[in-house]
Amino acid sequence: MIFREATRADLPDIVRLLADDPLGATRESPGAVIPEAYFTAFDAISKDPNNSVIVAEVDGAVAGTLQLTYIPGLTYTGGERAQIEGVRVASEQRGHGLGQALIGWAIDQARARGCRVVQLTTDRQRPASIRFYQKMGFRPSHMGMKYHLKDA
Repeated sequence: MIFREATRADLPDIVRLLADDPLGATRESPGAVIPEAYFTAFDAISKDPNNSVIVAEVDGAVAGTLQLTYIPGLTYTGGERAQIEGVRVASEQRGHGLGQALIGWAIDQARARGCRVVQLTTDRQRPASIRFYQKMGFRPSHMGMKYHLKDA
């Protein structure tokens, strides 16, 4: 497996991964032609030095993805934190160690950068994901809250 920065050409595969679960299926738009909004968001992420979209390749195919964001902060004595978002592993690759390797890689990147905390959120409707992250050493120390805005 190879971990690398995603390119615009990876977006159809990334969107397919994001849609490949019951929750993602309700909010993503995979297909032969994906909405331009994905490209706009990807371009904004690519221009931001504190953001990156990563893909995991297995046998030359995109099999996993995540977004890694570095957030400067005043807490932890001005320590930076890493936020992991949009984690997905292709259904046929689940249970083979790719997710563990991908999250481990992201943690290593945060450690190398000097981050004090690595954080992520996962939906309570994903109990298998919650168990997976806890197995990786994440603890449910805070209660995450979201305020969804109307579609633009």
